[in-house]
Amino acid sequence: MTGRPRTTLTGAVLDAPDARELAAFYQRLLGWTVAADEPDWVKLVPPGGGAGLAFQSEPAYTRPEWPSEPGRQQMMIHLDIEVDDLDLAVAYAEELGAVRHRFQPQDDVRVCLDPAGHPFCLWVRT
Repeated sequence: MTGRPRTTLTGAVLDAPDARELAAFYQRLLGWTVAADEPDWVKLVPPGGGAGLAFQSEPAYTRPEWPSEPGRQQMMIHLDIEVDDLDLAVAYAEELGAVRHRFQPQDDVRVCLDPAGHPFCLWVRT
């Protein structure tokens, strides 16, 4: 057996019907910079460095269902985004095109859906 190779997580990728549209939403929400912009692929990077977030167009994309329901497309990943003002952050996300989910499991977290239907959590440290 050989030793473990060096590994670095460089980002996560979200599928969407339109990569550029979803990337534009997250660019405004997070304030990140576009590092790559191709017709079906966009990558955002945080200003301080670290793993980025990429988006790829998927023509067969199906919106996930959350909370999960048998026989429906389940969420495979969600983003946790820490904020300093939960109400302000939710209002801003909604202004950009997010939708607050009807089910809210915790007082210090707000579950929203991005324009492609991916759940993401805005949360405050308590």
